Amino acid sequence: MLSDEIDLTTLFVEAPCGLVVTTEDGSILRANHAFSQWTGYSERELRNQRFQNFLTMGGRIFHQTHWAPLMKLQGSVAEVKLELLHPDKRTFTVLLNGVRHERGYGVLHELALFPISDRDKYERELLKARKLAENLLQQKTTAEAELRLAQAELGKAFHEAQQRASFAEQMVAIVSHDLKNPLTAIKMGTDLLAQGGRTTREADLLRYITQSANRAERLISELLDFTLARVGQGIAVTPSAVDLHALVRQSIEVLRVTFPKARLVHNAIGAGSARLDADRVHQLIGNLVGNSVTYGDLERPITITSIMDDHSAYLSVLNYGEIISPALMTKLFEPMIRGSNADSGIRSVGLGLFIVKEIAKAHGGHVSVNSDKKLGTSFIVSFPLS
Repeated sequence: MLSDEIDLTTLFVEAPCGLVVTTEDGSILRANHAFSQWTGYSERELRNQRFQNFLTMGGRIFHQTHWAPLMKLQGSVAEVKLELLHPDKRTFTVLLNGVRHERGYGVLHELALFPISDRDKYERELLKARKLAENLLQQKTTAEAELRLAQAELGKAFHEAQQRASFAEQMVAIVSHDLKNPLTAIKMGTDLLAQGGRTTREADLLRYITQSANRAERLISELLDFTLARVGQGIAVTPSAVDLHALVRQSIEVLRVTFPKARLVHNAIGAGSARLDADRVHQLIGNLVGNSVTYGDLERPITITSIMDDHSAYLSVLNYGEIISPALMTKLFEPMIRGSNADSGIRSVGLGLFIVKEIAKAHGGHVSVNSDKKLGTSFIVSFPLS
């Protein structure tokens, strides 16, 4: 069993921290193994050297002006950060705790030094992470401010675009409405002129004027309907009880005159009446047949089928021609969409199918389309009877 004195000596020498005993002026009386390794001197070589000689210049100044006076005034210092200087000029950072004791033979400073290289590394990483977080926060704040500014500018631009679009639609509605009066006068004038005896050339010219006026009237009507749908009012309908089959037959009679080259066939299935706006249904059938004449094969018939059952009334228009591509099928009923760029005297500005959809919608119904190479292309409009 070792004595207490041997145990304490071993504890001092082999302690995991640096232990140093100095006189009041800093002369080293005793140092343990850890401090010897840090400074690069043996324990014998350390004796009678001054502790402050192992400090960097900044540490010496701090020793002289701060912690040495504190030791004298309050008898201790705690967690003083210092850098020890190795003979090869390397530095070693430590935390110093010191206590001042007065002995019968003089004043002693008992110092304990703890290495903090890992702690310094941690603190550096912590500061680095904090700085990174602050930068990210600043970037986030800047991005949010820029986003708010962009949103405000976008909102302003959107509002201005809405105002311009609304103004343009109002102008289209006003101009389209005002053009109907002079067109009516032109049609009445050509009708009167056609009643008298005319040469062949004059009759052809009057017929051309009448056809052009009818085309312009149709375009104006489509633009008015389009404008009403776009501003949210929808196409107006005035439903009344009608015989769907008779209504379709009337439309076909007029369309045979309009499209003399087309062979129009009517199929009637079922019986009963439906509450529909007759004028709008005439317009719907005209648009669908006109579309079939434009894009269908006129060597084959265009079939118009009217169906009545217990719950709904149906109209379908079937033609044979090039099938509708899947890409076009998804936007077929949007305004300004055309099946091709080919020119035709019976073509409109691409509003026909859009107006068909809006008329069906105004009646509480809907329109669909199927296009198959063998079965043909059929547009089917359904109207609920309730």
